[in-house]
Amino acid sequence: MSCRWGTELWDQFDNLERHTHWGIEFVEKYTKFVKERSEIEISYAKQIRNLSKKYQPKKNSREEDEYKYTSCRAFLMTLNELNDYAGQHEVMAEDLTTHIICELTRYIQELKAERKSHFHDGRRAQQHIENSWKQLESSKRRFERDCKEADRAQQYFDKIDADINVTKADVEKARQQAQMKHQVAEDSKNEYLTFLQKFNKEQNAHYHTLIPHIFQKLQEMEEKRIERVGESMKTYAEVDRKVLPIVGKCLDGMTNAAESIEPKMDTKHVVESYKSGFEPPGDVEVEDYSLSMRRTVSESSYLNSQGESKPSRSNSRGKLWPFIKRNKLMSLLASPRQPPPPPPSPGAVHNGPQSPQQPSEPLSHRLNEFMTSKHKMQCLRSLKRGGSGPEDCSHLPPEQRRKKLQAKINDINKEIQKEMDQRDALSKMKDVYIKNPHMGDPNSVDPRLEEICQNIDKLQLDARKYEAWLVEVETRLAEKSDPHRPPSGLYNSQTTTPVNNNCAHVNRESPDGSYTEDHSTEHPLKSRSTDFDDDFDYEDPLPTIGTCKSLYPFEGQNEGTISMTEGELLYVIEEDKGDGWTRVRRNEDEEGYVPTSYIKVFFDTNAKGAMTYI
Repeated sequence: MSCRWGTELWDQFDNLERHTHWGIEFVEKYTKFVKERSEIEISYAKQIRNLSKKYQPKKNSREEDEYKYTSCRAFLMTLNELNDYAGQHEVMAEDLTTHIICELTRYIQELKAERKSHFHDGRRAQQHIENSWKQLESSKRRFERDCKEADRAQQYFDKIDADINVTKADVEKARQQAQMKHQVAEDSKNEYLTFLQKFNKEQNAHYHTLIPHIFQKLQEMEEKRIERVGESMKTYAEVDRKVLPIVGKCLDGMTNAAESIEPKMDTKHVVESYKSGFEPPGDVEVEDYSLSMRRTVSESSYLNSQGESKPSRSNSRGKLWPFIKRNKLMSLLASPRQPPPPPPSPGAVHNGPQSPQQPSEPLSHRLNEFMTSKHKMQCLRSLKRGGSGPEDCSHLPPEQRRKKLQAKINDINKEIQKEMDQRDALSKMKDVYIKNPHMGDPNSVDPRLEEICQNIDKLQLDARKYEAWLVEVETRLAEKSDPHRPPSGLYNSQTTTPVNNNCAHVNRESPDGSYTEDHSTEHPLKSRSTDFDDDFDYEDPLPTIGTCKSLYPFEGQNEGTISMTEGELLYVIEEDKGDGWTRVRRNEDEEGYVPTSYIKVFFDTNAKGAMTYI
């Protein structure tokens, strides 16, 4: 259906003016809508990015270790895809701004200028036809007035001409006056007819040519405006549709991340992370109380047997883990702790407070306490060693020690490769300098080359050291997993005499995960006091729980005590149990008891709290 504003709306100039003004306002409103949508997309993308960043793992934190699990890696992939998803919303906002907002803003300015021009022409044409109409009306009124005056002059002439008393001169004058009026009326009539003809011509041109042309341009402008709005709406949808494939890929990536989760792999990583490599404890042997058992050992007999049969520390560092032999455990738990001898008082050496004897606890309570505290003590080895543990990772369980050593070897190999690459680059640079002396001095590279070679030698030495430790722990694990390996250190649970196994090598594991072998032979009639000394007297040092400063000098002449000078700083490893003695350490191989009244103790809050887990 075709319609023309110029013919259909020839008399609706004002209404068309209002309608086209509303059309421009509609375009502005739509532009504002797209702008707000763009702002929403930018804000949404920013919030999505912040959300993704918030849950990204922090560098050098415990969270990085968690991402060895497939579920955590899938979550990380989801966060990355979500970040890309936010980027697509930013692209959408940018396209909306570029292809719609900027274009429509510029088009609105052009539309306003075009509309203003068309209505300016229309008002000018309207003004012209109105002026022509006014001229026609003026000539018409003038013609009407002249006709009335000519009619009145004719009536006056007729009246004078009929009067016999009026002179001939008066009659002639009246006749001339009437003729003149008739001539003026005739001229007015001709002028009126001229203006009428002109007006009709202009009016015809106005309503059939000029106004239709202007209105037609306004109609085309309006149609173009509507078409432009439609194109913008189509672009609005296309902008959204254009990012859908990439958004779909992001969502597919999230789906693939979820499908990549492997529960069995995650549970396997748990085993790899926490496997200690220790064997489960064996069966608990029968404790036959019907046999006569010596349940206490006097301090003198203990000390004598220790002095006679105690091997050197360097040859007997091995411990049985996680449990010692039952006959040795029974002898330990059955005997109350023997306190050190009383110290001398600050004023007189021989007048010191006597240390009260600690009452023995029930056997079952001490057994449970020993078994439950063993693994917790292992967890605190790093505290007493400064946090990171020894270089050979012997504070770790066997399996964890193997993994840690392997990781260190890999890191060292990477460093070696890096240094070798730098060495090769410097060697090439030196060759270039030798061939082209004007480029640089070849001798200037030598100090750096020498430094790199020293670093490589040091790293290779460290690598060999860690590889030796790795071979050692892998050998231990292989021997441990061999079912045909003969048992070591077998004891009869119902007698106090160990089974004769002089030639068996005892493979012992320390609580901190290191391995040592006791190659010394055991006498078949070794006393219980010697067994007690082998397994407990040389156990790894306890973690420190604080420090202390000596207030008075003390000479530790008795067994179990340690001497100190006034003002000396020592490490506290066991606080006073109510007997007036505190256990301290000077270094790794020198520890013992000192009078509590002789020292001022400064407990470490963190270490003190850690001791509660032992």
